[in-house]
Amino acid sequence: MDLSELFAVFDSGWPRLHHLLALLCLYVVVYKLRVLWLQRRTEFRITEHFPGPPRHWLCGNLLQFKHDETDFDLILKWAEQYPCAFPMAFGPFVCFLHIYHPEYVKTVLSSTEPKDDMVYRFIEPWIGNGLLVSNGQKWFRNRRLLTPGFHYDILKSYVTLMSDTATTMLDKWGRYANTKESFELFDHVSLMTLDNIMKCAFSYNSDCQTECGKNDYIKAVYDLANLINLRMTLFPYHNDLIFHLSPTGFRFRKACRIAHRHTVEVIRKRKEVLKEEKELERVRSKRILDFLDILLSARDECQNGLSDEEIQAEVDTFMFEGHDTTASGIAFILYCLACHPEHQKLCREEVTDVLCDKDTMDWEDLNKIPYTTMCIKECLRLYPPVPTIARKITKPLKCFDGRTLPAGSRVSISIFRLHRDPAVWEDPHVFDPLRFLPENISKRSPHTFLPFSAGPRNCIGQNFAMNEMKVVVALTLKRYHLIEDPTQKPKVIPRLVLRSLNGIHIKIKRVDLS
Repeated sequence: MDLSELFAVFDSGWPRLHHLLALLCLYVVVYKLRVLWLQRRTEFRITEHFPGPPRHWLCGNLLQFKHDETDFDLILKWAEQYPCAFPMAFGPFVCFLHIYHPEYVKTVLSSTEPKDDMVYRFIEPWIGNGLLVSNGQKWFRNRRLLTPGFHYDILKSYVTLMSDTATTMLDKWGRYANTKESFELFDHVSLMTLDNIMKCAFSYNSDCQTECGKNDYIKAVYDLANLINLRMTLFPYHNDLIFHLSPTGFRFRKACRIAHRHTVEVIRKRKEVLKEEKELERVRSKRILDFLDILLSARDECQNGLSDEEIQAEVDTFMFEGHDTTASGIAFILYCLACHPEHQKLCREEVTDVLCDKDTMDWEDLNKIPYTTMCIKECLRLYPPVPTIARKITKPLKCFDGRTLPAGSRVSISIFRLHRDPAVWEDPHVFDPLRFLPENISKRSPHTFLPFSAGPRNCIGQNFAMNEMKVVVALTLKRYHLIEDPTQKPKVIPRLVLRSLNGIHIKIKRVDLS
């Protein structure tokens, strides 16, 4: 057969191939539409029993959010209209039941329901399938293996390091004390908490607080949090392929590479040290074991350790959670104390009585500052570092009012609204540390105050975080008066971690020690 005859055969068969491809594409489109229709039917089934705000047929409730400080106001307004819970649609196919009643929260968090498979799927390329994201037996095994990293004896050794990193930050603030101008403190606190997690959990001296310029890792974390929020609120980005091909997806992958490069370097250096030492006991004899030592040496009942992928995921998870959430908490605590000088004064007097002439905190000092601790908890109530968490309901859950959360539904728990529930907290927007007196705590359900979540999936590092907050707040108040800048109030926005759109600004003045 010559070339012309071959082309003739091909031309005669081409229309049939063309039709076959068209039919295949049509089948794929019809199949995908059916999957989406079934998903919508499952997701929106929850609206049958839970009324909520009106929504657009295509965009859901997304158009009602302006992505500024009014977003939380809108959620609080809807919560007043719809007691206990209301559905909130993110596009035509995804719907979350937003809950904020303590009994609803207790029902969900006391169960073993897994993390939501959409929101946390968006985070997974960044922090891997670590404790924050994983579910089932993998989560249970790894949680058990990592718990020794937060033992009393381990945490005790960190207090001196926390004091050192806080002192480095406060020394840098000296230049602001000589002026009457305000400064943005979140960046400073974020560098300090990154420095702290590196020294405490990874025995790594990063010098990030004294380096010039913006820290690449912290910038990457900021970008990743914003990009994940953008993906959540633009429903076409819910599709992996569309997001991957978009400019936003490119920026997301670039930020992930920067964050991973940082953690890979930490792991590489520690493995080199352990290889030289050969035996863990020889490391123990030189210094206290840290979180990364335990991560690398952990073994289950079958003597199986964590894989390289699991180690990477846990380091990425704790690098993010160990610095960013704590930075948000500390920054808003300092801001609250600046806004309430009468409470700041009482905290300073308490801290001064405990520390006397010391410039550092010791382990024994942490439980000697009860009023300061109450102020910290009240700040965490008003400004919870993680304002929302999500779960996927795998089996029907019956709530106290007789309504049922159907299997397959998605639930978002608004910790921000839970902490401002007027049925629980009298004058919920007022700063009142006495809410956390023991006699007042005993009158409330434990599920009314959840800065570190609750139930089997509560925050494994909550004691580490509280210790760091106490150390930083105490040492700050010993050296500086914190003064509110009424011209620059924070514009609080919902993100993975609580943020302010315009930063957090305060003024400071040196404490007169005479």
